[in-house]
Amino acid sequence: MPQIKSAIKRVRTSAKANERNSAQRSEMRSTIKKFENAVANNSDNTQELYRQATRAVDMAKSKGLIKQNKAARDKSRLAAKIK
Repeated sequence: MPQIKSAIKRVRTSAKANERNSAQRSEMRSTIKKFENAVANNSDNTQELYRQATRAVDMAKSKGLIKQNKAARDKSRLAAKIK
């Protein structure tokens, strides 16, 4: 455990950021998996789930959770699966 006051604060803030980032990344992955399961089962709501999945990827990119190339790659793969 750090002794310096600023280091203690940094540990607290980084723990909060880590928790927030993990939750957002998990939410993105969950929406992608829901879409992939719907495509595999030929569900009716694949278009809606596709929109949600691409939005989740875009949000993760804008928050800095994933890089731009990964976001583009993920969206491209999602689009290929819906066809």
